Amino acid sequence: MKIVWIFLVCLAVDQTLSFPTHQFEETKFKKCLARARIILDRVPLIDGHNDFPNSLRKYANNQVDDLDIYDLTTLEPWASSSSSHTDINRLRQGKVGAQFWSTYIPCATQYKDAILKTLEQIDVVHRLVEANPATFEFVTSAQGIEDAFSRGRIGSLVGLEGGHSIGSSLAVLRMMYDMGVRYMTMTHLCNTPWADHSLLDDPGNVAVHDGLTPFGKTVVAEMNRLGMLVDISHVSRKTMRDVLETSTAPVIFSHSSAYALCNDTRNVPDDILQLVTLNGGIVMVNFFTIYVSCGQTATVQQVADHVEHIRNIAGVDHVGLGSDFNGADKTPEGLKDVSEYPNLFAELLARGWTETDLEKVAGWNLLRVLRGAEAVRDQMAADGVKPFDNWIPQTDLPVESLPCSTGDYSNNTYTSNAM
Repeated sequence: MKIVWIFLVCLAVDQTLSFPTHQFEETKFKKCLARARIILDRVPLIDGHNDFPNSLRKYANNQVDDLDIYDLTTLEPWASSSSSHTDINRLRQGKVGAQFWSTYIPCATQYKDAILKTLEQIDVVHRLVEANPATFEFVTSAQGIEDAFSRGRIGSLVGLEGGHSIGSSLAVLRMMYDMGVRYMTMTHLCNTPWADHSLLDDPGNVAVHDGLTPFGKTVVAEMNRLGMLVDISHVSRKTMRDVLETSTAPVIFSHSSAYALCNDTRNVPDDILQLVTLNGGIVMVNFFTIYVSCGQTATVQQVADHVEHIRNIAGVDHVGLGSDFNGADKTPEGLKDVSEYPNLFAELLARGWTETDLEKVAGWNLLRVLRGAEAVRDQMAADGVKPFDNWIPQTDLPVESLPCSTGDYSNNTYTSNAM
């Protein structure tokens, strides 16, 4: 009986029904939406990327202790912002079970105060959680996500958006891991001294490093040793390939969509999707309109198209969701903010997706990938692998880094005005 009911509700129009098609479609959607919410009650919906911490910096100067974020739809300047998509009320409506909060710092900070500003953003995530203990729980592991979900709290993790945030220092990378960072996006919209970014794949641009440098491969190895997810959203295709060849742990695209449906270099081409399958990783679909439709408007149906395309090429075990909410200034119709997440699951149910497969997309896939990274970490520790403690060669650093670098004082290249 259950199979028959699902067929009638979510797959096809029964020609014997007397009411108009549009009325049937509305009824079908409502029932699929109700089923979607039930699914998200039992499985943590894990969003791979939300820029709310950057909004806290822009609109509240990171002063969160006395900020009521239950409903920001009527509080200025949040209410008037086209990129304000998140508050506690809408997170609850959207059934979000865990969130990677992005600690984004602009590329203009590279070789200047990137590390300082990154630390401020990691700090604001911690304080956001501490200020709202009934809603959020700071977690650093797959088990932590599940435990927080079982307690009715949104597991909160830190994602570092841009390798420039570590200042090309493995020591800084380790310290940020200790502060709770559980993935690092290898680049943003700029190169690091050790990796190329995605815009270099646009016509007329030329690669600087041809992917990862030797030091860049060491960064990947140290992330594997730590158990930190390697995120290859924002990187060039050659960097994608180099990471996938180098990493011994599953990797993620924290907020990228399918290049075959929108040929923006921020998206993932089919040949790379096939490599993600071999690696055991995951592509978390982005909701930013320009990466969904390559235009100024998009729909929840088009987002579902990206989810289905990645499933068809990489397999259902390798697709998740990474909204880019609070970073995107244009979001799809039907996915205007975090409250409308269930709409996407209802759309996929209406297309015939099974509940088991939707549970994977919601959270099981990401949990499997994170546990895979944790297993590699534990095996490397058992094998006696020590921290990779070499420094980036000074010759790898570009000219623009030199005014803000004192050099290596242990090798007599340190510059000082001390008398």
